[in-house]
Amino acid sequence: MKVMTKALSIETKGEVDILDITSEVSRIVKDSGANDGIVNVHIAGSTAAITTIEYEPGLKKDFPDFLERIAPKDIYYAHHETWGDYNGHSHVRASLLGPSLTVPFQGKKLILGTWQQIVLVELDTRPRSRRIYVTVLGS
Repeated sequence: MKVMTKALSIETKGEVDILDITSEVSRIVKDSGANDGIVNVHIAGSTAAITTIEYEPGLKKDFPDFLERIAPKDIYYAHHETWGDYNGHSHVRASLLGPSLTVPFQGKKLILGTWQQIVLVELDTRPRSRRIYVTVLGS
């Protein structure tokens, strides 16, 4: 069993920037030397998330609208009292979406649906430099 971890550095534009990272994850899987296995994609941070989406213009607009309905930014969050950074909604949204995603691969190819891409969702209120850790386990 091979285990390999690589880090990706990505710059975001700030709140609800959705970035397709499928090709980078796929490249890491191909370069790992493993033919079959799983890959875990993890964002280090409490105001960003990793998930899948059909990365197309309509959903790139719908997704932020959905997040606003679930965890609106213009309501009171106790987190605001702790740090005064007014990103309580960012933390709530990130915890709902989650920091990690595991995807199987076979024949060095990610097993994703036809319209399914792996995305980084920036949820903080400002642009950020993000580190994504991609761990490949396979043989």
